[in-house]
Amino acid sequence: QLQVAESGGGSVQPGGSLRLSCVATEFDDYGYHTYCMSWFRQAPGKERERVGLPFDAHADSSDQYYMEGRFTIGQENGKNTLYLQMSGLKPEDTAMYYCAAASLCYSNDKDWDKLAYWGSGTQVTVSS
Repeated sequence: QLQVAESGGGSVQPGGSLRLSCVATEFDDYGYHTYCMSWFRQAPGKERERVGLPFDAHADSSDQYYMEGRFTIGQENGKNTLYLQMSGLKPEDTAMYYCAAASLCYSNDKDWDKLAYWGSGTQVTVSS
């Protein structure tokens, strides 16, 4: 059984920064697994969308950059942790941000929907 939890959301003005954190905790084994983790977001009235590619610490544990360099995704503190550092935030970045963890780095988002473990989300609001 895996529990995924996000933290770090909040309200900021346009141009501001926020750092989201995610941790995936196993409860029923000795913690040997390293999960593929990924960020998603869902804005009001819109479908959930992926934020960056799935993070596979086995393949490449270096930081990854997205959204024209405004967003950085990396390993927070040890395995099965992930952060999303956001800068230059825009009102259109307003959304509920979700973290998901899966045994495989699925390339299809529908597989993430069906097979991954999801956190309950953390709200990011960008407004003046």
